[in-house]
Amino acid sequence: MVDWLALVPEDVRGVATRLAEGGFRSWIVGGCVRDVLLGRPVGDWDLATSALPDDVLKLFRKAIPTGIEHGTITVVTRDRHVEVTTLRGESTYTDGRHPDAVNFVDDIVADLARRDFTINAIAVDMASGLLVDPFEGQRDIAVRTLRAVGRADERFAEDGLRCLRAARFVATLECTLDPATESGIHGAMGTYAKVSAERVRDEWVKTMKARAPSRAFEIMRTSGMLNVTCAELLPSFGCAQNRHHAYDVWGHAMACMDAAPKDVMLRVAALLHDVGKPRSRAFSDKTNDYTFYDHERIGAEIADPILRRLRFSNDDRTRIVSLVRHHLVCWDPSWSDAAVRRWIKRVGPERLEDLYALCTADADGKGFDPRPEHERIEGLRAHVAKVMAESHAFSTKDLAIDGSALMDTFKRGPGPWLGKVLEALLETVLDDPSRNESSRLLDDARAIVAALPPHEERPRRPGKDTSHER
Repeated sequence: MVDWLALVPEDVRGVATRLAEGGFRSWIVGGCVRDVLLGRPVGDWDLATSALPDDVLKLFRKAIPTGIEHGTITVVTRDRHVEVTTLRGESTYTDGRHPDAVNFVDDIVADLARRDFTINAIAVDMASGLLVDPFEGQRDIAVRTLRAVGRADERFAEDGLRCLRAARFVATLECTLDPATESGIHGAMGTYAKVSAERVRDEWVKTMKARAPSRAFEIMRTSGMLNVTCAELLPSFGCAQNRHHAYDVWGHAMACMDAAPKDVMLRVAALLHDVGKPRSRAFSDKTNDYTFYDHERIGAEIADPILRRLRFSNDDRTRIVSLVRHHLVCWDPSWSDAAVRRWIKRVGPERLEDLYALCTADADGKGFDPRPEHERIEGLRAHVAKVMAESHAFSTKDLAIDGSALMDTFKRGPGPWLGKVLEALLETVLDDPSRNESSRLLDDARAIVAALPPHEERPRRPGKDTSHER
């Protein structure tokens, strides 16, 4: 049996003690109780109380009215922020996300009745240490079942985000979905469609931390959630591949995502890496099999608007799209050093470790012995390490001369010619890193400029200081 009062952190007990001194009861509730019963680390400790929000504000010097309209006050302790929420009941949910009105109650059971799942509807009385479990959440935790509180169709009709939370919990808590609860999700897609893109993104991010996030995405697919928020993934289901794959495109994406390291954005890239395959698939009479030419470019074009729509940050979107665009690596030992240098330039040195990890997960997700592919990836890694040790010029910024030097040498102003010359010089250095010396590059530049067609450029004013352009 859990000694709850000994288990609760001292500062959280202090908040409960202060409430009791004011004449109010309190309970620890929700995820912290669930996680203790599951043997998982507890993130946040939340309290429910019979005190009204104004009472809580008066009792605590450091208190923030973070959600006072819904009865929530954040009490700041030495070690954490503790959310203290007044016991409440709720009315209808017109917007499919928030109750139209909140009515405060004095019954912990009434408060638990409004919660989403039985495993989240358990409380511990901070005066006695006794567990309050009116909906048999402990039983569901013991058998690892996710079940809605009361009628599932009503719970999901109230708040569409609960559909996505159900999928996430199945993955992160490694439980199964109660059939009636699953049926309630299927019937709530109209409410689910009201969930904001930011909320969907946040649930995806949390889901990617699971051991097998594919469990959540399978529920999203079968319930209709993906049809609402990411329909671009659906053609992958049932899209057969070639002899190099044991699974269809969807099954491979799921296996690749699960095999990828628990880096959220790397796993999103794994989810999307082959999203271009259904559109590019063709049958080859020559090989008597399917081909997917250019699927990585098509996939990047599909992935970008998905990530924009789900409000991923620009940095995360750039990283994911780049990985989708460059995940197909065809290296073999016949590649020259110059070919490897050009590949590094194309994908970017900052993406190398990501690509190694994604390619490894890609191999693991094909359903066959991945060891030959792993050996090929390690061969690429070794070849890359060798050429990077010998050369450091993989972009025009790494050249021994810059645009200002070229403009000074040729007495020309800025214009398209400058980028063309720098790119041509970089190609020269990628072929032969020893040429990355200013004198040799200027010699090469003279030949390149002489071969350029006439073009317009901005006039250069005599004596203009160009140091700021460097």
